[in-house]
Amino acid sequence: MKDIKNFIEDVGWPRILIALFLLSLFVLAPFVGVRLDASINDTLVRFGMNGVMVLAMVPMVQSGCGLNFGLPLGIIAGLLGAVTSVELEVTGLPGILTAMLIATPIAIVLGWCYGLLLNKVKGSEMMIATYVGFSSVALMCIMWLVLPYKSPNMVWGYAGKGLRTTISIEAFWQNAISGIGAFRINEFLAFPTGMFLFFLLLCCVMSLFMRTRTGTAMTIVGSNPDYARASGVNIDKMRTLSVILSTWLGAIGIIMYEQCFGFVQLYMGPFYMAFPAVAAILIGGASVKKANIVNVIVGTILFQGILTMTPSVINSMIQTDMSEVIRIIVSNGMILYALTRVTKVRS
Repeated sequence: MKDIKNFIEDVGWPRILIALFLLSLFVLAPFVGVRLDASINDTLVRFGMNGVMVLAMVPMVQSGCGLNFGLPLGIIAGLLGAVTSVELEVTGLPGILTAMLIATPIAIVLGWCYGLLLNKVKGSEMMIATYVGFSSVALMCIMWLVLPYKSPNMVWGYAGKGLRTTISIEAFWQNAISGIGAFRINEFLAFPTGMFLFFLLLCCVMSLFMRTRTGTAMTIVGSNPDYARASGVNIDKMRTLSVILSTWLGAIGIIMYEQCFGFVQLYMGPFYMAFPAVAAILIGGASVKKANIVNVIVGTILFQGILTMTPSVINSMIQTDMSEVIRIIVSNGMILYALTRVTKVRS
């Protein structure tokens, strides 16, 4: 009995209830005409698509910069890498690696500037980060029209310039990583081995980094700035490094998202993409001061699982196509719930 009580205290009732609700949806699915294998497949794919962007929250949380609502800044770096790769017409695995390689220096520069700004507004990082994300997306709405890309696969047909809202990468590097070692169990259920291995690789690298001297110093800066200062740690440097790392992970995350999704979405596409990532890591048990890899994995599974299962199950129950309405209600409801528990979630 004591073990059960300790387990509940460690995991927390919110995550237990959310997990039970998700499990009940999977159990109910076959009885309302929803294929269980297809539902599991969709949940696995969405987990892999979004996992890296949730992982991007960890460095900034650990360094005391709070949740990265400015994630669209990193996403923009990834989008620039993606469209440049398409412009160069590099296909397959070299194509997605080219996108990541191009996105990396852009993410580092943007992350460095972003970090300098957050160091000037200590105590208000999350509010400022939100406006940084929103304003960067708005600025890029102009830039996507004026940047000198010429590929007929991307520019508007009637003008011959300016990038389209949605760009297909099917002929370039769709599933270039997901397809590595992938295998199909049946017609509806496939396992994207490469995508999961890549995500687990980044998780392992992040976990090892947080155990290094630099990672430990970063954690100390977030948990006890006075002790870090007394120990000779450069607080602003550690905070800036964490922002750069988070921005870079955001860039890699959106490229992974695109290679699975099959399209690059520009203009207002990245506008709200930080909120699901923030909600996922909070639902996974993180707080504004502490986050780890377990929080990332658990939170992404719970958030994306419910977001995938709820519309299909409810649609089948009421025999009406309200999938988009239900998806909006569920996703925004979970985001609202997670944000209202910012100071209450156990780490």
